[in-house]
Amino acid sequence: MPFFQKYTREKKHQPLLQKQQKILSQKLISAELMENLAVIQDIFSDTPDLVIKNFLIKQTMNQASLVYLNGLSDKETINNDVLKPLLFEADLDKDFDVKVSLGSIKESNIWSVLEDTILEGCSVLFIDGQPVAYQLDTQGWPQRGIEDTSIESSLRGAHEGFVETGSTNIALIRRHIPNRELKIKEMKIGERGKTKLTIMYLADVANPEVLQELIDRINKLQIDCLLNTASLAEYIEDNPYSPFPQLFITERPDFAASEIFQGRIVIVVDRSPNVLIGPATFETFFKSMDDYSVRWMAASFLRLMRYFGFLVAIFLPATYISVISFHFEIIPLKLLLSVGASRERVPFPPFIEAIIMEITLEMLREAGIRLPAKIGQTVGIVGGIVIGQAAVEAGIVSNIMVIVVALTAIASFIIPNYDMGSAIRMLRFPMMIAASLFGFVGLTVGLMTLIVHFVALESLGTPYGSPMAPLRFTDWKDLFIRFPLWSIVKRPESTKPIQRKKANSRRPEGDKQ
Repeated sequence: MPFFQKYTREKKHQPLLQKQQKILSQKLISAELMENLAVIQDIFSDTPDLVIKNFLIKQTMNQASLVYLNGLSDKETINNDVLKPLLFEADLDKDFDVKVSLGSIKESNIWSVLEDTILEGCSVLFIDGQPVAYQLDTQGWPQRGIEDTSIESSLRGAHEGFVETGSTNIALIRRHIPNRELKIKEMKIGERGKTKLTIMYLADVANPEVLQELIDRINKLQIDCLLNTASLAEYIEDNPYSPFPQLFITERPDFAASEIFQGRIVIVVDRSPNVLIGPATFETFFKSMDDYSVRWMAASFLRLMRYFGFLVAIFLPATYISVISFHFEIIPLKLLLSVGASRERVPFPPFIEAIIMEITLEMLREAGIRLPAKIGQTVGIVGGIVIGQAAVEAGIVSNIMVIVVALTAIASFIIPNYDMGSAIRMLRFPMMIAASLFGFVGLTVGLMTLIVHFVALESLGTPYGSPMAPLRFTDWKDLFIRFPLWSIVKRPESTKPIQRKKANSRRPEGDKQ
């Protein structure tokens, strides 16, 4: 009965809400100031932060009202650039053009537009006798300054990261790409709370089909409100059931700019300190800006180490379980005796032993993240040492298992992208289950399943495994080995760019005398 009542109540009120929104979107404002203020107070009922300033324009003697939300608008801008000119200096000509010292002034007579304007932090000016209202750009909500990135740290790259203001993030990207071909498309999504999205790309490089596919997916969204960039990625990605991230999320303006140069598209979500990059491929998640800030041999070594860490993080615990449970004959005799002595007091099979340690490690990692920075580091280090040593002395786990888990954790932390690192940590558990049931056979089946899924996966219609699947050897200059920058003269084919050739010249030969 309660469920039926709830369903009936929702069924009853939903058409009413939709009808009210439709009426509001079609209703025009009145020329009478008092009628407009009555509608404003009705729309923003129970809104104590709504500010309505009534005043008299000096030279025309027109009654006017300025409406804005306290906290979302800049009071200094309102006082100096709006109220002061209107009260003491400004005038209205015959067409009633507002003479205020603001960069952006728009006119509208639709209530739904004015409502969104106020909610976005702008001010709306109503003048008695005028059937239009003026939208004034007085946004000024609290925001933090530009700081170094907290997750994607860099040794020699730029030390500035995105913030929660979309316009600031756009400016950070523009600083890296001062080119007229950098185009911007603005969109808004959300039924309850409008969120502004900004799509940035190079018009003469980005593929228009990929761009249109992205725009179509965003236009199909019908959600209450978009709170962050990760939520948008979850809505528009190709395969929501895949453990692999299919769109790249970054907090670095320089990395976003470098991907735009490659032909990719960047989505800036207002109120989020990250941007979304697509289409993404598997190899994108193993790159770092430091790869292009050091010599190519050092960058290649680091990149190979990341790919090796990827394999170790997924398959090392499963390989240990397979060897100890099914294939111990492949272990050299002296090492086998050492392993046997280490496991002599352990009452659990290798799978249970591994599960206990892996879950404990994940709990310590999560605790270290949620606690304050100084306490979190202490808990992570002390907790890992104390728990590991106590578990070995109590005979719950073996020394070899502690070493395996520690190597696995280090290998997973070497991945530069957080989302990919999280996917790797999850994938090790099904691999461990398959290895505990069937040994190397189960491990092989798990690996083949992973490869098949990897080959079939796409990102905005682009093969996720490119340039490995399908094979595109022309793109391998920036895959496992990072060739010298002057030798990488083409953009990756996986982004389907209009112009593949970069504006790279050959390296100067220098004085050969």
